[in-house]
Amino acid sequence: MSTIHWTEMSTPRSAHWHSESATPPPGRVIGADDRMKADAAYRLACEDGALLWRGDFHNARQLLQALGRRIDRKPSRQGGSPAESFHLHRRARGHRARVLGRLLVLLEGDYCLNLRRAPDVRRACVEAYGPPSEPTAVSLTELLGVIGAHQWRTKGVEVPALGARIHPHYGVFSPVRGEYVDLVAQAPFPAPAAARAGRRTAFDLGTGTGVLAAVLARRGIDHVVATDISPRALACAHENVRRLHLTGHIDIVGPGLYPPGRADLVVCNPPWIPARPTSAVEQGVYDPGSSMLRDFLHGLTAHLEPGGEGWLILSDLAERLGLRTRDELLDDIKAAGLHVVGRTDTRPRHPRARDTADPLHSARSAEVTSLWRLASAQRSAHVQAVADVLPLTCAGQGTADPQHRSP
Repeated sequence: MSTIHWTEMSTPRSAHWHSESATPPPGRVIGADDRMKADAAYRLACEDGALLWRGDFHNARQLLQALGRRIDRKPSRQGGSPAESFHLHRRARGHRARVLGRLLVLLEGDYCLNLRRAPDVRRACVEAYGPPSEPTAVSLTELLGVIGAHQWRTKGVEVPALGARIHPHYGVFSPVRGEYVDLVAQAPFPAPAAARAGRRTAFDLGTGTGVLAAVLARRGIDHVVATDISPRALACAHENVRRLHLTGHIDIVGPGLYPPGRADLVVCNPPWIPARPTSAVEQGVYDPGSSMLRDFLHGLTAHLEPGGEGWLILSDLAERLGLRTRDELLDDIKAAGLHVVGRTDTRPRHPRARDTADPLHSARSAEVTSLWRLASAQRSAHVQAVADVLPLTCAGQGTADPQHRSP
C-alpha cells in the first residue's frame, strides 16, 4: 500500500493511502480545519497538493461544495463533433474529480472517522473495503460514495420486473436503468431442443447484482449460471440470489466471463461505452476497446446448445457519440459466426435523457437500447435449407425480422 506523510503540531505523521480510482498518493499534504478558506484550498488542490481535514465534518462537505463551484466557474470547451464533445466532457469530469479528490480524511484503524459531527462510517467502510487494519487516508469524495453505497445496499432498488428489491454493493453497477431489465423480462425464449424439452438452461455473463439472472429464473429458466470478473459483483449476486430465495435455480461462478459447458440461452449486458473507466463502479459503463462485447460474441457459438440464442443488451449511445459504428457492431457479429434472429428496441427512461444542461444531451435524448437475439450462422443456414424444401405455403413462416422494433 502507498503512504502519505504530513506534519501535525510539529510531529511528522503518516498513514496508508487508498484510492478506488488508483489515484497515486499526493506528494504534498497539509493539515486543514475550519479556518481554511475555499480560495486557498482551491489553489492548493489545483497545484496537486492535498488537504487532510481535521475540523468539522459538515464544514468539510461545505468546503467540497465551494471547490466544486470554483471549478464550474471556468467555462467548459465545446467539441465540434459528438466524439470530441464526449472526450472533452470526460476530461472535464476527470479534472473535477482530481481537484475534489484532494480533500482527504483519515480513517482510524477501526474505520472510525474522528471528526466533529462525523457519522459512524465503520459498517459502510467494512462493506466497501473489507476488515479494518491500520489508519488509512481516503478522499472525502470517495468516502461519501462509500456512505451512499451503504444506503443503497440497505434500502435496495425496486425492480418492477421482479416485484422485489435488488441490493447493490459498493463498486457494483446498480440496476437503476430499468429498460434493459424489462427487455430481458419480455423477450421470447428460444424453443429448447427436443432432447432437453422441459428443462431450460441459461448463462448470465457479467451478472453484476444478479438482477438479470433473477429475472430469468423467475421467468421459468430451470438453471441459470451467472458469472462476473469482479469479486465484489460475485459477492453481491450471491447475496441477492439468497434474498430472493433462488439459490436452487442460480449458481454464481467466477471470476470469469464464460462458465464451462453450453446453455439454451446466453445473456450479456456488457458496458456500453468503449472508453477507459476511472473507478470501480465505472467498469459497469465503460469497456475499453469493446473487449467484453467482443469476447462475448466470439465465445458464443461454442457455448450455445443446438437451437440456442445469445441475447446482447446494448445501447446505441456509443454510436451516437461517434465511438463505434453500427457497421462495426454488425461486422463483429458476422465475424463471430453469428446471425441476427431479431431485435427489440426501447427508449431510456432515466432523468439524464431529459437533462438539457447535460453536454451530451443530444446523444442521450436520442439513445435507443436494444436486445439483439443472436444465433449461430450454421443454425440459420440449416433452418434456411429446411425452408427451401418445404411447400411454398409454409416457407418463411415463423421467421423473425432482424430489424423489428418495439413500439
